[in-house]
Amino acid sequence: MSKLIITHVARGKSGAVAATDEGQQVSVAPTEKETLAQDLMKIVCSRDNLNRAYKRVKSNKGASGVDGMTIDELGPYIKMHKDEIILSLLEGRYQPRAIKGVEIPKPKGGTRQLGIPTVLDRLVQQAIHQVLEPLFESKFSGSSYGFRPKRSAHQALKAASEYVKSGKEWVVDIDLAKFFDQVNHDILMSRLTKVVGDKTLLKLIRKFLQAGMMTNGVVMERQAGTPQGGPLSPLLSNIMLNELDWELERRGHTFCRYADDCNIYVSSERAGRRVMESVRQFLANKLKLQINEAKSAVGRVDERQFLGYRIGLNGCLRASDDSLKRMKDKVRQLTKGNRGVSLEWVVSSLNLYLPGWLQYFSKTTSVSLFRDLDSWIRRRLRCYRLKQRKWKWPIATFLMKLGIDRHNAWLLAKSDKSWWRKSHNPIINAAMSNDWFETLGLFSLYEKAKALKA
Repeated sequence: MSKLIITHVARGKSGAVAATDEGQQVSVAPTEKETLAQDLMKIVCSRDNLNRAYKRVKSNKGASGVDGMTIDELGPYIKMHKDEIILSLLEGRYQPRAIKGVEIPKPKGGTRQLGIPTVLDRLVQQAIHQVLEPLFESKFSGSSYGFRPKRSAHQALKAASEYVKSGKEWVVDIDLAKFFDQVNHDILMSRLTKVVGDKTLLKLIRKFLQAGMMTNGVVMERQAGTPQGGPLSPLLSNIMLNELDWELERRGHTFCRYADDCNIYVSSERAGRRVMESVRQFLANKLKLQINEAKSAVGRVDERQFLGYRIGLNGCLRASDDSLKRMKDKVRQLTKGNRGVSLEWVVSSLNLYLPGWLQYFSKTTSVSLFRDLDSWIRRRLRCYRLKQRKWKWPIATFLMKLGIDRHNAWLLAKSDKSWWRKSHNPIINAAMSNDWFETLGLFSLYEKAKALKA
């Protein structure tokens, strides 16, 4: 099997001086010369690489593509056709199928277009991703955090918080307009050819980029974009935006980019407006990309949000209002009074959702938020249980079983107040106490958050 050899030549120590948008002078990063990576298709098609790709695709699960093949059917299909598949890849004959177009709702309204490749195409894309990622990883900026190994949104938030603490209280909040749909194929391929010398692999990547999108049974040709949904798309997006990252580095900016969300931290509104305009021109002229004017703005950091968080002027982190609204909407959905399932089932559903939510928003500086959310969730559950009992007699007997005396049980049962107001009554709180919910095994955001902070 051909070995992959990349020879790095030491960076030069000198560099040209450039002026930043804030008037500073910094050294431009010197260039790095290297040989092109050749014979990559043989590595893509190696047994070890394809096995790793298969395991990854299988573990990610996911829906079937336009051919209807499921993840469970992929293994048997490969066993029967592996030699044919590998030969078609090596000879450049492999032809990706059309992508299944699926629209999903965005948190703030509208829809996002996802493209679901067939499971076989996902396997091939994953195999390519595993070979290309190590080649490009060392070339990416330290301020890029999305879709990279050993990097996360939490790291981006920590860096952003440090920038704010240093006095940069203004942010140039840039959101790219339909980035994954607008990537220019020629520009992207030109960036790939600077590193990849295997023409067979380059042609295959272009085939994936140009694969048609099937929507409502009709396949539409695509001249731009790298739709979200395939394993290769995140890496290609980073390769495309790497030039923006290094341009910002050259200008001496402090910034965090996660996928197509980029926040640049500056010291004043005036500087921010200069940066916004210069970045807008760079994106349009160099990368043929447009800024989403409705979502992008220059503002104080505490007036904007980044990766679901809001950053205070002192650098503290808090779940944004939009994030809290989405979380509460999800809890409302799980605790609807007309679901027709037991309280234990509702608690079990909450226990599947809440730990993941807390894990992401655990960087919230103050744990008091989680205490308030716990209280609100318990009230939702009390309201749900009361609605289940529905009539006066079932409510009264339920409360008495929980230790409430007959007088108070009937006092609450006969109340003509709304279910929500009843759920906040001291009688209900005493019957379905915090300890009672603990016996049901309800996940506590506050207790877990305190343990994480300890």
